[in-house]
Amino acid sequence: MQRKRFLLGVVGALGTLALAGAAAVDASNSTTGATPRSKLTVTAPAAPGGGWDLASREFQQSLRADSIVNNVQVVNVPGAGGTIGLGQFVELGADPTRLMMTGTVMEGAITVNKSPVDLENTTPIARLAEDYQVFIVPSDSPYKTLQDFVKAWKKNPHSHAVGGGGLGGTDHLLAGLTAREAGVDPREVNYISFAGGGEVLTALLSDTVEIGVSSYNDFRDQIEAGNLRALAVSADEPVPGIDTPTFIEQGIDVSLPNWRGLVAPPGISDEEREELTGIVTEATKTAAWKDALDRNRWVDSVLTGEEFAEFIREDQARVNDIIEELGL
Repeated sequence: MQRKRFLLGVVGALGTLALAGAAAVDASNSTTGATPRSKLTVTAPAAPGGGWDLASREFQQSLRADSIVNNVQVVNVPGAGGTIGLGQFVELGADPTRLMMTGTVMEGAITVNKSPVDLENTTPIARLAEDYQVFIVPSDSPYKTLQDFVKAWKKNPHSHAVGGGGLGGTDHLLAGLTAREAGVDPREVNYISFAGGGEVLTALLSDTVEIGVSSYNDFRDQIEAGNLRALAVSADEPVPGIDTPTFIEQGIDVSLPNWRGLVAPPGISDEEREELTGIVTEATKTAAWKDALDRNRWVDSVLTGEEFAEFIREDQARVNDIIEELGL
């Protein structure tokens, strides 16, 4: 009888410990009690190494450098031009300790992929900066200028493969807009999509494609090493630090900024939105962020609150019009 009571006591104690352990795990995974100042998780809706990942980690470093937030993490959710990450993000509920990096690429992917959710399902916090795309070729390419390529392109569009990011993304839009302005039917462009700038670079150097399109930063090291030559940059005017003429300067009336910005989940309170906006604004004023702008050749374009929300609505409409017009 005593042995039976002893065994029951052990079982009861183990059960109590198990329940306590489960409660501890639940507590560690809960955001209850956490605030944006104590804990912040930034979703980069792309694989490590891409533009959203880079922007997310530069933002993370800016928060850490000046101790604006105690604990900042970046998580990667790649796929479908960011729309997989977007879909997961809006399901988080009204969690003020979460942010997601977004931008022009996602707007195109939302439309082309017929995403069931869009940026209207998030809470806009702030636009951070803009960067620009380039048309790029290997250093031994016969194309010395953008017009060299355009002349060959017009003769036989489909025989000249253009490699870039996902369908509907900034790279794809830039290729289509350039084709239209050059007198080439955008639907005739032999566009090959890749997961990111690294794959585009591999395709270029292996002669799988003739022209690469991606963010300048994806190719910067290879350009500076002399392995690649940038033919044109998609800015309105010359960008300090980028020794490449714009499309406009070369007679092709095309400019396409690739903005980066942050959104929060839907349903957070006005006070929580204001606090997140304050955190992001502080980060953009740090020396670490200003250094990131300089190193990455990004253009400072901070925009917050309802002005940013209105910008997203207008820019999404603009991207949709481009996609429809180009038949992409």
